[in-house]
Amino acid sequence: MRSKHAAILKTCKFLASGGTKITRLPVDADGLVRPDGLLRALQSSVTVVSVMAANNVVGTIQPIEELAQFAKLHGVLFHTDAVQAGGKIPLDVNRLQVDLLSLSAHKLHGPKGVGALYFRKGTGLAPIIFGGGQERGLRSATENVAGIVGFGAAAELARKELNQEAARLAGLREYIATEVLRNFPNAYLYGHPTKRLPGHLSFGFRGQEREVGKLLDALDQAGVAVSAGSACSANHSGEPSGVLLAMGYDAESARGLIRVSLGRFSTQQEVDCFLDVLSSAVSTLSDTARSASLAGLTNPAEVAFA
Repeated sequence: MRSKHAAILKTCKFLASGGTKITRLPVDADGLVRPDGLLRALQSSVTVVSVMAANNVVGTIQPIEELAQFAKLHGVLFHTDAVQAGGKIPLDVNRLQVDLLSLSAHKLHGPKGVGALYFRKGTGLAPIIFGGGQERGLRSATENVAGIVGFGAAAELARKELNQEAARLAGLREYIATEVLRNFPNAYLYGHPTKRLPGHLSFGFRGQEREVGKLLDALDQAGVAVSAGSACSANHSGEPSGVLLAMGYDAESARGLIRVSLGRFSTQQEVDCFLDVLSSAVSTLSDTARSASLAGLTNPAEVAFA
């Protein structure tokens, strides 16, 4: 699937080089995997299905439970990359019926360099790293005990605070979205309008997509850290986002994304500061870009979710 993380895409590319057939599932304009696309793929000899629980670029949350049920009916293993979703939304492996689920500590305020793979009992796995036989023989190497303990502590905190924190972050996210759409007539949002991570918002400015670099520089100079796309695509920042291309955006729009990520320590004061700086930064963009953005709207007051 084109809207997956590079960690999965490059693994698939490696497998394909050895003769494994890779099928990419289509997504709709909101970034949701189409169940009918999965059902068609399952008619052939599929061994494993992998779908992100939540997309790292647009924040869309996938219907993992429904998709995993389809895979189970066809006797196919189902993996979900839940790195972005961990600590943000409930993840019950029994309810979701997934066979494999991957997590990363730093995405829920734990230490960097530590991850976890859940695999359902009976799921056949073979090691690719050999040595002393650690991790039940599946991943040999001396364990980072301090990092693992830190991951566990961070996960426990995230579990206890999940509902309260998700509601708080969703409130900040909606506040930003409302203010951006109200103050900038050419603004539009990427991703699903409601099925999205609580602290994730991606938007762009129609007609000003090529100016996104200037906006990011101005925000950075003011001490505000946002991004154009995902951290894993930093080495390809000039290229259109593969996620947005898969969602049906043209190359121009796929270059104009601004991603705002909120976390446990984000405050209303910081959000207000961001909006003030953003307003000042947008006002410095070229008159040509602003004129083009407004000319491209049939109704300048009408803005739709992408």
